[in-house]
Amino acid sequence: MSKVKNGDFVQLHYTGTLEDGSVFDSSEGRNPLEFQVGGGGIIQGFNDAVMDMALEEEKKVVLSPDQAYGDPKEDLKREFPATMLEGNPVEVGQQLRFSSPHGPVSGTVLSIEPDKFTVDFNHPLAGQTLQFMIKIVGISDAPTQQQGGCSCSTPSSCSSGCDSCG
Repeated sequence: MSKVKNGDFVQLHYTGTLEDGSVFDSSEGRNPLEFQVGGGGIIQGFNDAVMDMALEEEKKVVLSPDQAYGDPKEDLKREFPATMLEGNPVEVGQQLRFSSPHGPVSGTVLSIEPDKFTVDFNHPLAGQTLQFMIKIVGISDAPTQQQGGCSCSTPSSCSSGCDSCG
């Protein structure tokens, strides 16, 4: 029976939970997540977890923050003048999208004051220990799903799977 090796394309189903058991993402009801092992499009700990797994194999993996999205960085919290909101209703905890030289980025509003507001650009799962139940449903030497766009799923950096999402 073949096992997953570097360069393979894997198709898998997963459920991601936090330490308290709450589900933050799952492929249930969707197509399997597909990525190229070692291709850099997925968080390193998740990539490493599928190595040497066999077709139809299931396993639970626990990823520390350094294997997933890292620890939150203070320098990714930024203040902006309240005038940028231009009367748009914004609440603490809301996700906002910003333009950057590297493309659009998302941040979470941490605080709102009369003259300024603070946004956290850390990944929402930074600092979290993540648990995944993984089941390999396909191993191939080429992609099996239509590529292009970002049909992210969490093991990466959208709230879901590809590093290019912001």
